[in-house]
Amino acid sequence: MQNKRTFFIIVLFFLSLIVRAQDALVIQNYINTYKDIAIKEMQRSGVPAAIKLAQGIHETLAGTSDLVLKSNNHFGIKCKDTWTGESVTHDDDLRGECFRKYNSAEASYRDHSDFLKNSGRYNSLFNLDPMDYEGWAYGLKKAGYATNPRYPQVIIKLIQDYHLQDYTMIALGKMPVTEETITTAVVKTESKESGPIAIPVKMEEPVKTDIRFAEKINKEPLYPSGEFKLNETRVIFARKGTPFLEIASQYNIPLARIYEFNDMAQKETADKDQLIFLQRKRKTGNNEFHIVEPGETLYDIAQMEALRIESLLEYNFLKTDMKPAIGEKLYLLSKAPQAPKLMLKEDYSLAYVKVPVMKPATISNFFTCTVQSKETIYAIAKRYNVKIDDIVKWNQLDGHDLKMGQQLKIYK
Repeated sequence: MQNKRTFFIIVLFFLSLIVRAQDALVIQNYINTYKDIAIKEMQRSGVPAAIKLAQGIHETLAGTSDLVLKSNNHFGIKCKDTWTGESVTHDDDLRGECFRKYNSAEASYRDHSDFLKNSGRYNSLFNLDPMDYEGWAYGLKKAGYATNPRYPQVIIKLIQDYHLQDYTMIALGKMPVTEETITTAVVKTESKESGPIAIPVKMEEPVKTDIRFAEKINKEPLYPSGEFKLNETRVIFARKGTPFLEIASQYNIPLARIYEFNDMAQKETADKDQLIFLQRKRKTGNNEFHIVEPGETLYDIAQMEALRIESLLEYNFLKTDMKPAIGEKLYLLSKAPQAPKLMLKEDYSLAYVKVPVMKPATISNFFTCTVQSKETIYAIAKRYNVKIDDIVKWNQLDGHDLKMGQQLKIYK
């Protein structure tokens, strides 16, 4: 009798593992289907791709819920008073509640971004480091996005279990995109007898990523205008030609400190678009490691990771004049097991070549304006008394959508 009971317990245990593996496969399929939209939306709006994917997975049961199947509503957004589009009724906190309906998943992802950006109660989230997914998860709950008291923990666990932070890093240009994305999910479970068990679930086919889009993202990192934080360190993104004295005066910091905090020699203006830290960087990074990309110097990496250059050198057994090979892993939190491979001198010209920038013909009757947070093309057209269609034509825009920090030509 005892042997039969043990046998049935073992059978039930392995059946539960199979069910979990199937659930993981459904989740991974959801990620592979919508990751590109999440990355594009992060570039457009600033909502971290990891947060967006985790919310989508949770709110839709990975794309299988009744609500998403009849409405394309991936984020459980209710109608509210301002909604003028189509709607469906669905039982949630109350029976027959009104939920927004969309023509496509992409429209839902877009509306979710706008919903967060245009609602004052979520403003504080956009002051967080976009890599701070825990801060975003707890901030969403605090602002009233969900009633479930464990909502932050659910979102955080999904991000960690399915490596969703990778997509935030891709959107920020901190991680290269390969021809194949991650196609293996890991289901974690445990039993009293055996302890933790990890089951890999292999997808049937690799999922391709548009490399041209990835290159565009890597060349245009997403940084908000004004002061923000990277690795809990105050920083701004300064455009080429910005006087350092102007930065020092604006933020009430001695000019000498600006040079010191950014490990650079004294000079009058920024010689390229770059991050400028307003306080001393941290001794440890926010990420575990950094993969060296073409054209990156050790200084570039220290700035991108908000890490002191001396710490980067110490952790990786490097000196300032060394150039790690492309694709090498640099450690940001602790000592590397060994020094990275260095680039051969004959490779320098290929990896560090500067691509010439094509300058437009000089025209004297235009000036440039910088798009501010939440600023629309309508507001800019009204401010400068020009037509929206002219702004689109002058700047060769695909539509009316703008992003923070974008430079627009205005002809007068």
